[in-house]
Amino acid sequence: MYLWQKTASQRWFALREALLQTIARDRLVIVRRPGRKRLRLEVAFRSGTLAQALAKEFGGRVEKLPRGWLRRFSSDAQNEPIKVGTRLIIANAVRGKSAAASTASQLLFIPAGAAFGTGQHVTTAMTLRALEELTRTWKNDWSLIDLGTGSGILALAAKRLGARRATGIDNDPAAISTAKLNARLNKIGGVVFKAGDVRDWKPTRTVDIITANLYSDLLLEILPKLKRGRWVILSGVLRSQGKKIIAAMRGSQMAITKVKRRGKWVAIIARRARRREENTARPAL
Repeated sequence: MYLWQKTASQRWFALREALLQTIARDRLVIVRRPGRKRLRLEVAFRSGTLAQALAKEFGGRVEKLPRGWLRRFSSDAQNEPIKVGTRLIIANAVRGKSAAASTASQLLFIPAGAAFGTGQHVTTAMTLRALEELTRTWKNDWSLIDLGTGSGILALAAKRLGARRATGIDNDPAAISTAKLNARLNKIGGVVFKAGDVRDWKPTRTVDIITANLYSDLLLEILPKLKRGRWVILSGVLRSQGKKIIAAMRGSQMAITKVKRRGKWVAIIARRARRREENTARPAL
């Protein structure tokens, strides 16, 4: 593993956040240290070439991570627990918690690692809240596939929220290893994590929910596959790209039911349109 690091002012980060988040997806760690105005930005890659490319674009430095790198991240990047609706709490601080606590029905531990998805980033947080709201009245007999699963947080959250089956797919083997470790940490069974390119995913049956926290161009590329979900939750979409994504979804016979907006980011909740249904909902961006 290779780590890109940069210390930057909050103004520098604000001007480049959207591009950085698009490139790094949910792997960007933002470390705010007490008493210091400057931020430390970190992104971990399996490929040294990708890390060097980020350094060329934004400056900073690259180092090869030693053994035990995940424990170092865990101690550096702890945050307050996140409450998701009424049924889920995401915590990334394992220190001081007993192993038995991880079996609590509402609690999900996702240790602060190489930002494979801890729930802190706005795109992940919006997806979690949309998932909790959508399934609030559902019986415990539904399925979910998470494309670009990262830490596995969405698939594992689905299990906490009552999913019977959950699957996570990611092209990074390190992410899959992390997701499996998180499943063991939380003593969650009935979830499958697979390494693979989401472009090559071939849905064999209809699934109740597909979540995809990916960049817009990739979402457009895999849009035909998403029709295999009765419901779809898309995130990782910049507000400037939202109208294009929504238009493409409508063209693929998806009925937009809600658009969530936070800052520069948009999350879109849609269901597969019924036959002869006119998709007239036009949420403003």
